[in-house]
Amino acid sequence: MRQYNKVKAEHPDAILLFRVGDFYETFGDDAVTVSRLLGITLTKRGAGSASEIPLAGFPYHSLDTYLPRLVTAGQRIAICEQLEDPKLTKNIVDRGVTELITPGTTFSDKALDHNSNNYLASVYFTRMRAGLALLDLSTGSFLCTEGSESYIDHILETYQPSEIVYSKSQHQLIEDKFREQYYTFQLEDYLFSRSFGYDKLKEHFRTHNLKGFGIEDFEEGIAAAGAVIHYLELNKHSRLPHITRISRIDRDSFVWLDRFTIRNLELT
Repeated sequence: MRQYNKVKAEHPDAILLFRVGDFYETFGDDAVTVSRLLGITLTKRGAGSASEIPLAGFPYHSLDTYLPRLVTAGQRIAICEQLEDPKLTKNIVDRGVTELITPGTTFSDKALDHNSNNYLASVYFTRMRAGLALLDLSTGSFLCTEGSESYIDHILETYQPSEIVYSKSQHQLIEDKFREQYYTFQLEDYLFSRSFGYDKLKEHFRTHNLKGFGIEDFEEGIAAAGAVIHYLELNKHSRLPHITRISRIDRDSFVWLDRFTIRNLELT
């Protein structure tokens, strides 16, 4: 349990699936949540003792069945695997998180709608403008734009991302605007700067600048896009060769319909 608590402290915002032999176990509040969402039995570890704690688990071979249900319920999942063969050690088996899965970064076929994209969004607001990046990890579609707050709202309404990441200092703004609509996750403020984003995108695309993508003049948009790439790295998605370009969304290239028109015409 000391080992579990150490790993859980590193991922406090995620449900920790802790591999123990042939099972993934969850403890405490995670166990209560998992039991409710998956309809599995909630038991107790150390029942009747001072260290009693809620427990819920399922066989490791059922991961593909249960994981999509947790993700579609809007949960962030950390998978903690056994990193060595238990037969080869006399001590506690070494364990570590090998994958972080969120609604906007899942690859699972069972969690994805094949008739629509599964976008991860990053938003960054300044006093005058806002930047937005959208990435579908399953297809590699990577989009970037910036403009007024109402324009960004409209783009989000159109693309309907599964998850939005944002700067920690803008927590209240994001909560007020999107709390009821989207799954959100906050990142450190320093990740949302043009310089950080510019270097992160150049490093990923292996280019000297971003002129070829048409976003060189973006400030807030580049900040949002760089944060997306960092978030994927944070979630253990280090191999991203299928993301080969980033495209700008140009406001003047489209006829824009507001959300009420779209709804009333039953376009989708």
